Amino acid sequence: MRNELIERFIKYVKIDTQSSEASQTVPTTPGQLELGKVLVEELKAIGMEEVTMDDNGYVMATLPSNTSKEVPTIGFLAHIDTATDLTGKNVSPQIHENFDGNAIVLNKELGVVLSPEAFPELPTYKGQTIITTDGTTLLGADDKAGMTEIMVAMHHLITHPEIKHGRIRVAFTPDEEIGRGPHHFDVPAFGADFAYTMDGGPLGELEYESFNAAAARITFKGNSVHPGTAKDKMVNANKMAMEFHAQLPEAEVPERTDGYEGFYHLISLQGEVEQSEAYYIIRDFDHDAFIARKETVSTIVRNLQKKYGEDKIILDLMDQYYNMREKIEPVKEIVDMAYKAMKNLDIEPDIRPIRGGTDGSQLSFKGLPTPNIFTGGENYHGKFEYVSVDSMIKATQVILEIARLFEEEA
Repeated sequence: MRNELIERFIKYVKIDTQSSEASQTVPTTPGQLELGKVLVEELKAIGMEEVTMDDNGYVMATLPSNTSKEVPTIGFLAHIDTATDLTGKNVSPQIHENFDGNAIVLNKELGVVLSPEAFPELPTYKGQTIITTDGTTLLGADDKAGMTEIMVAMHHLITHPEIKHGRIRVAFTPDEEIGRGPHHFDVPAFGADFAYTMDGGPLGELEYESFNAAAARITFKGNSVHPGTAKDKMVNANKMAMEFHAQLPEAEVPERTDGYEGFYHLISLQGEVEQSEAYYIIRDFDHDAFIARKETVSTIVRNLQKKYGEDKIILDLMDQYYNMREKIEPVKEIVDMAYKAMKNLDIEPDIRPIRGGTDGSQLSFKGLPTPNIFTGGENYHGKFEYVSVDSMIKATQVILEIARLFEEEA
């Protein structure tokens, strides 16, 4: 299992599947289709049935039941794309066997060092095999670790028919990192009673709560005039954007919040005197607080419109996903079963809210309750990303144990 996990993972991360919010195609980048085709061939090769990839790049497959019992159909999902924060091109993964727990020089020329001082959890991986970047790209463990674990688990079940299980469906989806993963996901065609995303972080993570999420794009229209004759004529769109931002709660930002605390996050700010644009994401676990945050943004915009003119400030506010707890709590037994699977494997479950979203956030509201399970990665979306092979083995075993338990308790 260990060697197969490493080989598949290395193969997958070397394919550039970074999604693109600027693209309107589905999937948004051709590399996702390239990896999707690889997965289709591999699924067929290991003996999966009903293997398909639709025009939108969604890969699905079936492992038929090998028991006479009536067992719910379980789904396991991972996403094909990688994050937009840092390039996923020319990924050169570095394998560190029997890691000594000390700082790792990822790139000597650029002075990129993965250190315990910056990342205090690093020494806890002492003695394990970890895979890092070379300091110039992200790794792509989010979510190619999850993808690898599902593939290896399915292969293991096929080659070990003594492990009894019900019907299992797997899916690999595009464009999760830009929030579009579930948009074209055919829940009826998938045909599972519930599912698990393998899209979490360190060992033991088990999540069934996510943010309520919205995005706000605000356009500020100013008036550019030569600064030498600008008195009473110039209106600086950049300063309008700054004026807007200054009215948001200063402490309610990602770098100063954790746990169940929500935030406003300025993703990008660009423009000139004539026109500028600010792009924010808005997050909160509590639905009423989420509504209040959106109203805060709208109120600031309305007040500035009174000052500068309604046509000078344009707000595009759009909901992205909602807290999946609402849809999962009525079927909490699926979380309990994952919890039991971890305990059976001597893994201490770490139930916590996702300070973000997964495909499960939207899929739960489309009728497919989908909690989230760890994959073994750390520091996602950047050059300090790494994954523990030991934790990947554990995640693969959790998939196998969940499948076994549902059959045993049917």
